[in-house]
Amino acid sequence: MSYTALYRKWRPSDFDEIKGQDAIVTTLRNQIEANRIGHAYLFCGTRGTGKTSAAKVFAKAVNCEHPEGGNPCGKCESCRQIADGSSLNVIEMDAASNNGIDDARQIKESVVYSPTNGKYKVYIIDEAHQITKDAFNALLKTLEEPPAYVIFILATTEPHKIPVTILSRCQRYDFKRIANDTLEARLREVADNENIDIEDKAIEYIAGKAEGGMRDALSLLDQCSAFFLGKKITYERALEVLGAVDTSVFSELLRSLCAGSVTDCIGIIDRVNNQGRDLTQFAGDFVWHMRNVLLARSAKDVSDVVDISAENLALLKKEAEAIPEERLLRYIRVFSQLLNDLKFAAQKRVLIEITVIRICRPQMETNLDSLNDRLKVIEDLIEQGNLTKESYEKGVSAVTDREEPSEKEAKTAAEQKAKELPKATKDDLANINKKWHDIYSSMPAMYTACLRTSTPSVSPDDGKLIIQLLDDTVMMLCDDDVFAESLQKAFMKVLGKVPEYELSSVRQTKDSGQYYPPTSIFGMDVDIDDSEFE
Repeated sequence: MSYTALYRKWRPSDFDEIKGQDAIVTTLRNQIEANRIGHAYLFCGTRGTGKTSAAKVFAKAVNCEHPEGGNPCGKCESCRQIADGSSLNVIEMDAASNNGIDDARQIKESVVYSPTNGKYKVYIIDEAHQITKDAFNALLKTLEEPPAYVIFILATTEPHKIPVTILSRCQRYDFKRIANDTLEARLREVADNENIDIEDKAIEYIAGKAEGGMRDALSLLDQCSAFFLGKKITYERALEVLGAVDTSVFSELLRSLCAGSVTDCIGIIDRVNNQGRDLTQFAGDFVWHMRNVLLARSAKDVSDVVDISAENLALLKKEAEAIPEERLLRYIRVFSQLLNDLKFAAQKRVLIEITVIRICRPQMETNLDSLNDRLKVIEDLIEQGNLTKESYEKGVSAVTDREEPSEKEAKTAAEQKAKELPKATKDDLANINKKWHDIYSSMPAMYTACLRTSTPSVSPDDGKLIIQLLDDTVMMLCDDDVFAESLQKAFMKVLGKVPEYELSSVRQTKDSGQYYPPTSIFGMDVDIDDSEFE
C-alpha cells in the first residue's frame, strides 16, 4: 500500500477531532441535533484551519443513519461511502479549475436529482472565491432556493472576493488560526501514534512555524520525520530541515544593530548564509522577532499574542526594555522594505548586507531635515521674487553651515570635550552607590534599563569606577559613543565631575576572579552576598 501523508491520514473523521474551532463545531452539531440544517454555508479562514474537513464531517453527519450527539457514527453504509469517496451524495468541486458558467449550469442541472441513498445531497465547493462573476450569477437562484435535499458548502480563504449577493444567502463561519498549544498537543498525539521520536522543543518550533494551520503543522512534521527516518528529531535537526535559524540569532542581530556594529552584523549574515538557510525567510523571521520585541515593550501582557515559552518571553521583555520604540519602528520599516526588494533580487545576501550597513550608519540615509531646510530656502526666495542661482547657493550655504558635523568630527569633538571635563577622585566616588539611581535615571530610556540592574564598584588599585552589568548582551548595548556621552552628562549633572570608568559583566568578573564589592572602598556597611563568585 502506498504511503499516505500525515495530514491526509489524520484528517478529522468527526467533530471531536476538529481542533481549535470549538464555537463552529458546537453550532454545527446543535443544528444537526435540532434538525435545523441550513441550505447554504460559507466557511472562511486561512489555509489548513479545518474548513474542508468540517464540510466533510458535516456531510457525513447529515446523512448518517445513526448519529451520536450530532456526530456521524462512522459505521453505517453512508458514513463509510463518504469516508472512502465513493458516495454519490457528496460532490466535491475545486473552483480553481471548475469556475466557469458551464460548471455552474452543470450544478443547476444535477440538483434536480434526489440523493440515491441518505437524506441530503451536499455540494462542497473549495476555493469558492475563484468562481467567475457570471458563474455566481448563474448560481444565485439555485443557491437561494435549492431543493429541500440539497446543501451547499462554500470554502474560501478570501471571503472579500465573494459577491455580496452570495454572502447574503449563506450562513458564514470564520475559522480562526489554531492556537500553538492546540497544535502542539495534536502533533504530540500524531507523533506518538506514528512512533516518531521528537523532542518537545522541536514540536514547539514546528507549531510556531505552521502559523495556526493544522495541515501545515502535520506537513512539516512529515517532512522532518522523512529526513531523519528512524532518528530522533531534535530542535536543531528541525531547523536544519526547514532551512531556518535558531531564534537566538535574531536577538544577536538586533543587539548588533543597536550597537551599530557592522562587523558583527555581517558576521551573523555570513554564518546564516554558510549554514544554507533561506535568506528571505531569515529576513521575514527577523521582522517577526522585532514585532514581538515591540509588543513586549508597548503592551503590559503579550502572552496571548506572542506564542513563545515563558522563559523566552522573559528574555524578550528584557531585550525590549533596552531598545527605544522609535529605533524598533525604524528597523521594522527598513526590513519590511527589504522583504519586498528580496522578491526580485538576484543577490539576496548583498541586499541584506547593504540594509544592515544603512541601519548601522544612519548618516547614509537621506537627511529629511536638510531637505526641508533647502525647500524652505526656495520658498522664501520665491516669495521675495529673488530666486536665482546665486541667491539659492547663498541660502543653501547658510543651511549647510548649520548641518551636523561628520561622525569622525563629532567623535573627535566629544573626546576633546571629555578631556576638558573635571575628573572625579576616589573621594568623589565614596558614596557612588547612594547616587547611582540618580545618575542612570537621568540617561536615555534605553540605557536606564541597562543600568537599572548594574552594580557600581571602585577598584582599590587605581580608584577606577567599575560598572558591572548583568550580562554581556547588556554590556554590548552600552558599548557605544552615545552611551559614553550620555553617561558623562549624567555624571556632570549629579557629581559635577566625570570619573574614569570601565564596563564589565557578571561573566567577565567571574572569569577574571577580580570581584569588587557593590560599594565604595571606604568601608560602607553593606551586606554582600558573593557566593555566586566563589
